[in-house]
Amino acid sequence: MADDKKHVYDESKIKTLSSLEHIRLRTGMYIGRIGDGTNYDDGCYILLKEVIDNAIDEFIMGYGKEVQISIQEQSVTVRDYGRGIPLGKVVDCVSKINTGAKYNDDVFQFSVGLNGVGTKAVNALSKVFRVCSFREGQFAEASFKQGKLKNEKSGKAPNEDTGTLIEFQPDPEVFKQIQFLPEHVERRLRHYSYLNSGLRLVYNGKTFQSRNGLFDLVMEDLQADGSEPIYPPLHYAEKTLEFCFTHSNSRYGESFYSFVNGQYTSDGGTHLSAFREGLLKAVNEYGREKFDGDDVRESMVGAVSIRLKDPVFESQTKNKLGNTEIRTELVNRVREEMLQFFNRNKEIAEKIISKVQDTRQLRKELQEVKKLARDRAKAITIRIPQLKDCKEHYNKAKAKGKGTMVFITEGPSAAGSIVSCRDVQTQAIFVLKGKPLNVWDLKRDIVYKNDEMYNLMRSLDIEDNLEGLRYDKVVLATDADVDGLHIRNLLITYFFRFFDQLVHDGHLFVLETPLFRVRNKEQTIYCYSEVERDAAAEKLGKSCEITRFKGLGEINPAEFKQFIGKEMRLSQVEYAPKHDAAGILTFYMGKNTPERKDYIMENLVVPVED
Repeated sequence: MADDKKHVYDESKIKTLSSLEHIRLRTGMYIGRIGDGTNYDDGCYILLKEVIDNAIDEFIMGYGKEVQISIQEQSVTVRDYGRGIPLGKVVDCVSKINTGAKYNDDVFQFSVGLNGVGTKAVNALSKVFRVCSFREGQFAEASFKQGKLKNEKSGKAPNEDTGTLIEFQPDPEVFKQIQFLPEHVERRLRHYSYLNSGLRLVYNGKTFQSRNGLFDLVMEDLQADGSEPIYPPLHYAEKTLEFCFTHSNSRYGESFYSFVNGQYTSDGGTHLSAFREGLLKAVNEYGREKFDGDDVRESMVGAVSIRLKDPVFESQTKNKLGNTEIRTELVNRVREEMLQFFNRNKEIAEKIISKVQDTRQLRKELQEVKKLARDRAKAITIRIPQLKDCKEHYNKAKAKGKGTMVFITEGPSAAGSIVSCRDVQTQAIFVLKGKPLNVWDLKRDIVYKNDEMYNLMRSLDIEDNLEGLRYDKVVLATDADVDGLHIRNLLITYFFRFFDQLVHDGHLFVLETPLFRVRNKEQTIYCYSEVERDAAAEKLGKSCEITRFKGLGEINPAEFKQFIGKEMRLSQVEYAPKHDAAGILTFYMGKNTPERKDYIMENLVVPVED
C-alpha cells in the first residue's frame, strides 16, 4: 500500500523550480557536459566562454579593445573595457534569466548570447561569483554564492576605466574535480582573436591578437602539421561574412572551422553547408565543369564566419546553426564573391581547377582499385576469415542492436580467451594477423590494397558511410604491454584517418583489462593500475599472491568472462576535429622518426630503485 502511494500522480507531485534551481539541477541543458577540464568542451571552459562572450560583444559594438583574463588554479577573473553594465542593473543582469540588453538591436546587433542565460548560468554554478561595473567614475559591485546574492556595494572609482570585471570559481558541488588546462584556454582565445581582428586578449600575461583574421587561422592550421598551401589562401572579409580557404598537397579529406557571431560551431550547420554549396557552384561555373563537391573540397583547409541578428542554434551550447532562411542568400553571396576572385586572379583559379581535376582522376583510379579488391575478396570467400560474427547486428535507422560490439584483438591466444566466454548474441571478434599498417601518411587506396585494412572495413560495413555499421561499439581489445599499446595507436590512427565519423559518433572504445591479480585463499582482486595493486596487497596481507598479466591470452576464460560482461570497463575514444588531431598524429605517427626519437630520449623518465 505504501508503495502505491509513492507512485500516485497528483497535485503534490508537481514542482515549480526557480531559474536558479533549474540551472543547478539540469546543468547539462545550459553548459553541455560537466567534465573535469581535460576536454576542450568541458563545462568549466563554457563558463569562461560565457563571460568572455560579453566582453567580445562590447568589442563588436566598438567599445573596448582589450580583455584581460587571469586564471589561478580554479579562480577566474575577466576584465573588459567596454561600456560597463548600467550601475542600477548589475544584480539583475547576472542573476535574472531573460534580463539583458541583447534583445535590443540598438545596443547589441550581433551577439552570441541572445537568450539572457549565459552569465546567469555562470553565477548559479559558481561557489563564488563577483561582478563589478565601472562607469563615469562610479562603480557598483555584487557578490553571490551559488547564484544567491550575498552583498552589494557602490561608490566612487575615479581611477578605474569604464568596463566590467567578473570573478568566479566553479562550484565543486557541481564540477567535482576540475582543472583549467592552458592549452584549451589558449585555443579558445586564439579563435576569439582570429574572429575579431584588432582585439587584444591578455591571458596570465600572454597576449593573443590577430591582424589578418581567418587568414591567420588557416595558416596556423596548415603549419600545425607542416602542410604547405598550393596557393595563398583566398580571404574575403566584410561585416557579416568572412571566409578563407586554400588547398594542401599533404592533407586527406577536408578541414573546416565554422563560426557564428564568434561562437565556434563544431558541428557546422546552415552557414557551413551554404558556403560549401556556393564554393562548388563557383568552381563549376568558372571551370565549365560538373565536379562533385567531394572533389572540390578534398585537401581543402578553410574557415567561414558569419554574423546574424537572430541566430538559432540546435542546442544551448551552440554547436550547430539551424537558421535555414539564410541559406539561399548565403550560397549566392559566396558564389558571387568566388567568381569575382577567380576572374581577378586567373592564375590561382587555374591552380584550383587543376587540383580538382587531379582529385577527380585519383577518385576514378580509386574506384578501379575498389573493384579489384571486391573481386579478389569474392574470389577467395564470401566470408571474412578473421571475423567471428555474432547473431545480432546494429541498425541505427531501425533502432536495433544497441549494445552490440566487435572486439578487435591481436593474435589467436587473446582471441581464444574472448571466443570461449563471449556472448554469441551480441559480441563479435575480429582477429588481427599481426601489427596493422601505419596509415597516417598513406592515401585511401591502401584500404583496398591491404587485406587486413580491407577486411576490417568490410566487417564493420563502413566503406562509404556509417549507415550500414554492423556493431554499436567497436572495441580495441589489445594487450596492456608496449606492443599492445602500439597496435591500439595504429588502429586509432586508421579510424581517424579514413573513418573519422565512426569516432565522431562515439562508436570507438578501448577495453580496459586488469594488469594485476592479487589473491589469497579467501579473496581475489583484479587491479587496473599499480595504485589499485598496492591497495589490494595491503588489504589481503603479505602472504597474498600477485600476478602481472602481460597479455589477454594469459587470463583464463573463466576469469576473462567478467571483463567482457556486466563489469566490463570501456573507455570511449574521444573525437577531435582533424585540424586539432593532425599535429599530434603527425608527430607520433608520421615519418619524422629522428625528431620523435630525440623527443623520447630527452623526456624519458627512468625509475630510480630504492
